Amino acid sequence: MATMTINAPASPRPLLGDCLKAARRARNLTLKDVSERTGMALSTLSKVENHQMSLTYDKLLQLSAGLGMEVAELFHPVGAAAPASAVPTARRSVSRGGEGQFIRTHAYGYHYQCTELLGKRMVPIIAELQARTLEEFGPLMRHAGEEYLLVLEGRVAVHTEFYAPEILEAGDGIYIDSTMAHAYLNAGAGRARAICVCSADNPDLYEQLQELARGAMPPG
Repeated sequence: MATMTINAPASPRPLLGDCLKAARRARNLTLKDVSERTGMALSTLSKVENHQMSLTYDKLLQLSAGLGMEVAELFHPVGAAAPASAVPTARRSVSRGGEGQFIRTHAYGYHYQCTELLGKRMVPIIAELQARTLEEFGPLMRHAGEEYLLVLEGRVAVHTEFYAPEILEAGDGIYIDSTMAHAYLNAGAGRARAICVCSADNPDLYEQLQELARGAMPPG
């Protein structure tokens, strides 16, 4: 007797309206915000999200450009679960001792790791903490995303705009919202080093962190 094989139905492709809604919410935008950024009518965007109309390719390009995203995200939203058959990107980067990009400011020495990978949504940094007072540090920093800091050596004082200062010893870690103004200070007599991993949905995070670092560099 012949054996009959029944294949499971393919997972439905995400609808354009659902993908647009996911992309908009990931950026904390209202439909009005999207309309202002893209120049597209609010009523059109509302109809798209409610599956009442689709968009031509030129409108998709206009929408993606206004939101600073790839067109592909309108068909598979960032953060959505990938189908089981998805091909892995197989991205990998080995960071050897002394490799990476080093930027020194008056407050930190930033040693960026795995810099050959572009469009990372996670930026690993080995940081040397130099400033010992808020006066020496200057204005607290803030940027998109979240971050985790693990103290490797020394003592670190963590200052944030909503919490009392926290002292971390070697082996201690802290996870914070990076949009909250913050500063890491050397709270010991010797050297203070830490691993800091910053993450965000924005693939330009690495470039933004470099700009912040360069803005804090001493003149000359």
